[in-house]
Order: sequence, then C-alpha cells, then structure tokens
Amino acid sequence: PSAALALLCGSAAAVVVWKWLGKRQIQKKMEEARSTRDEGVKKMAKAVQQFREQVSSVQKDTILSLPLLELTGRLQEGSLSPKTVLYTYLEKALEVTQQTNCLRHFIPECEEQLQEIQRQREKGLLYGIPVSIKDHIGHKGHLSTCGLVQRLGTLVQEDSVLVKVLKRQGAIPFAMTNVPQSLFNYDCSNPIFGQTLNPFNHQKSPGGSSGGEGALIAGGGSILGIGSDIGGSIRLPSSFCGLCGLKPTAERLSVWHTHLLNVHVCSRPTPVPCTLGPMARDVDSLALCMKALLCQDMFQLDPTVPPIPFDEEVYSSSAPLRVGYYDTDGYFPLPPCMRRVVWETRGALQAAGHQLVPFSPPRIHYVMTELFLKTFFADGGRAWLDVFTGDIVDPSLKSQVNCCKIPSLGKKLLALILKPLQFLLLLKLKNVATISTCRSVKEMWNHHHQIEAYRTEFIARWRELRLDVVLCPVLGPAFTTGYPGKLLTAISSTMLYNVLNFPAGVVPVSTVTEADEKDLKLYQGWCDDPWDRTLKQAVAGAVGLPVAVQCVALPWREELCLRLMKEVETLSREK
Repeated sequence: PSAALALLCGSAAAVVVWKWLGKRQIQKKMEEARSTRDEGVKKMAKAVQQFREQVSSVQKDTILSLPLLELTGRLQEGSLSPKTVLYTYLEKALEVTQQTNCLRHFIPECEEQLQEIQRQREKGLLYGIPVSIKDHIGHKGHLSTCGLVQRLGTLVQEDSVLVKVLKRQGAIPFAMTNVPQSLFNYDCSNPIFGQTLNPFNHQKSPGGSSGGEGALIAGGGSILGIGSDIGGSIRLPSSFCGLCGLKPTAERLSVWHTHLLNVHVCSRPTPVPCTLGPMARDVDSLALCMKALLCQDMFQLDPTVPPIPFDEEVYSSSAPLRVGYYDTDGYFPLPPCMRRVVWETRGALQAAGHQLVPFSPPRIHYVMTELFLKTFFADGGRAWLDVFTGDIVDPSLKSQVNCCKIPSLGKKLLALILKPLQFLLLLKLKNVATISTCRSVKEMWNHHHQIEAYRTEFIARWRELRLDVVLCPVLGPAFTTGYPGKLLTAISSTMLYNVLNFPAGVVPVSTVTEADEKDLKLYQGWCDDPWDRTLKQAVAGAVGLPVAVQCVALPWREELCLRLMKEVETLSREK
C-alpha cells in the first residue's frame, strides 16, 4: 500500500509539474510576442522621429483632417507626398495605440511599398493611402494570430489577394490591428496582446471582432481599414466607434489567404460565410475602396470572385428609393437610443422624398437558434474548442468555452431540466449549452437547405413590398468592456444579414443624449430578466457616444446599399 501511495503521489506531482511547465511555455511564447510587438513600436517611433527631424514643416493636423477623397486628390496631383502622409499617420497611430492598445503590429515593409508605388507606371485609385488591416488578413512575413498562442510560430508566406490588390492600387498597408481571441466575440481582448479600448471612452469596448480597426480609425490613426464580418464584426465596431462600415455579399471581395481560426476561410464551405469589407470615417471612403478593389487584378488573382466592377451610376443616382424599415427584430430589444435614431432617420428620408414602407423580418428566433448558432456549433463546439489547445482562454470567452466543454449527455440533461423555461431560452439564449447539433451528414445537409429556404422566404417578402433597400437598427451604443461575452445573442440585428448573405452597412447618425440615458432607466426589454438587465448595465454611461443605423440591400447590390448609406449620412449631417 505504501508503495502504491508513493506511486500515486509521484504521478500526481508529475502531472502538476507537467501542467506548470506547459503554462510556463505558453507564458513564454506570449511574452516573446509582446516583446516583438513592443520592439516594432519602438523602431517605428524612431523612424517617425527621424522623419520629423528631416521634415519639420509638415502640417500634421491638416493632413489628418482631410477626407479620403480629398487626400487621394492631393496625392494624385502631387501637392502632398505619399511619404509625408504615411509618416503622419504612423505618428498618429503610435499615439492612438498608446491610448487604446489597438495595434497588434506595425508593418515595416510599408517603406518598401512606399518606394514601389513611386516606380509604378500609373497611379492607382488608392495611390499613397496608408491602410490598416485586421490581424487575420494575410500579409507576407507576418503572423496571423487570431489572438491564439498556437498561431504565434507560423509566418504568412504570401500576401492575401486583397492585400495584393490594395498594393497594386497604390495603397500602403502599414499596420495590423488587434482582435478578440478566436475572433468569436464582439469585444476585443486576447491573452497575448490584451484589451483594446474605445477611443471615446476607455471604459467601453470598441466592439469586435474588427475592434482594433474600429479603435484605430476612430482615434484618427488610420483613414481606411479592412475588417471581416461573420456575425457583425465590421458593423458592430463601426457602431461602437462611430464609423462607416460595409459588409459586402460574401465573395464580392476575395478571402483567399485570409485565415479564420486554424482553417483557410476559402477552403471551409459554410452556409454563413466570412466576408471582408472596408471601414472608414465616411461613406464616400467605403465607395472608393470598393471601386478600387473591384478591378481586373482582383478578378484575375481570384477567379472565384464574380467579375462585377463597381457600378458608379447606381451609387451616384438621385432617384427616390423605396425603403423598408423596422426598429426591432422582435428577438433582442435594443436600447431606446438605437430605436430612436431609426425613427428619426425614417422621418428624414421621407421628408427628402423617399418612400418608407414598414417591414418585419420573419422568424428571427428560428434564425438565431436554428440557423446561425447551429451553423457554428453543429459539432457541439468541438472544432472551436480545438483552437484553444495549448492556450489560455481569455476571460471574456470562458463562459462560452465552458458550455462547449459540457459532455453531450450533460447537455441533454440540461436541456431536459430547462425544458419548462424553453420559451424564455428561445427568446433570450444566454450561451451555447442548449444549442442542438447536427448529428449526421443528412442533418447537416438539411440544415443547409433550411438556410436556403429562409433566404427564399425573406427575398419573397422583400419583393412583395417592392423594396429597394431596408433601414433597420444595429446593436449599440458601445458596451462596457467585458459585457459582450455575457450577451452573445444580442447580435441578432447584424447576424441576420450574415445568414441571408445580404450586403449591409452601418452609418453613425447621432449621439447618446441625457434623455436617452433617462429612457434607459425605464428599459425592461421583453421580460426584465437577467439578460435584459445585463444589456442595460452594458450600455449605461454612454452619453456622447455614437449612435448608428444599419442599411441593407439584396445580394450583389453593394452600390445600392452604399447609396442609402450616403443618403442617410447626408441627411444626418444636415440635421
């Protein structure tokens, strides 16, 4: 017995030591990654200082205040040099990331690209424009981490198609921005590079998963950024940070060599696909970016992208629009200020001569639980859990990860126990513990069919009302950091258009007022239950923060979506 006890104690001690060594190894990798980033920041700060010593007469504030269209004009005519613009934005980005922790890494090869564009025969549409890109968009020689330790050792071997096209259009990718761990969160925090903060209020989140982009652009450190969206990851940071952001139809822009978790996006067939899109300070910037990207280079480098150039005539049209609208999807009631601005925008559009038609999206409870969440957790979350192997889970994701770890039998028992609360769970699903899975290939194919059937139903209702576009709410204002992880399914307003694969964009139209804050105190949601109260806590203290609306069009009609966004932007600025 004593020998057995000694063996047992020795084995236990060995396991403890083994786990300690594993954690120590993870900590060492994270420390090395942070050190590499910090060294890159120091080198860039030194390069900016050297430039300032050589060129002391740069009007920094003037350059930073120029809208993208005006800046491109000045660069094209030669009244501003690409080098001056690049170093002005590098300097500002250093300042913004010091305050918000929005950058994952500077791209030192931006100097090489600066030299390259000066050798190009023709100036592209984005000639000399500094562009920031989200962490997982592939850039040769750099990491694509997704906030995961397991991805720290592998450098990207080739530029993504989108980065190649940006460069051929004369743009200068200069920074990669921070993301939440695994990208599956609309906060912006990971154990390696930490929490990114909202530049307008450091107690608030910039949104996610393109949160680093949101913070950098809103803080003035970038004039144009590229994010990605699979549930609202462009639109939510745009809403939280007061930016314009566009989620195009999937495959309108190439996703080749863009990495999502541990799999190539382009080789991962899914009925709810990831899409890349632009983020900027105004709608014209988004339109210019789309026009630049939808070129022959894009179509040749990625033959799966339909060769549809940007339709300037549709975007520039002044014909009245027939606009469907709604202020709630009936699933997760949004704060009063978000519904207020839908009604105000509706009134402004109607006064401007557009026709406004009430519209109600069908069966959002079904879409949320049976279509969207089931797509990502068809296997009970096992593939998602695999990406955390040999990693430390960020606190903002622990509740979801722990739910996925519950064995199948445990989930079935939990579902049985909670059956009396089934209606409440469907109304306001807190986590993924009770989501049904696809137990066979046949069930998976049936799930895909259900999504296609819903798209058909939605389009039929759209056409029945003869709509051009739809105006609707988006989640906001900015949540206090840490809260997005507690309210995964509050994203129904954006998630719907990922399931449908419709182009959708966000435009800031107002700010939170004292009256909005008073109305929030009366907010009860559907049931005044713990989830409604959590949302109330998440958005409290937001006076002065941006408030936005969402604009939607049918698939492949990005120009029409941008047209409505431009109209909304113009009317809100006039007001």
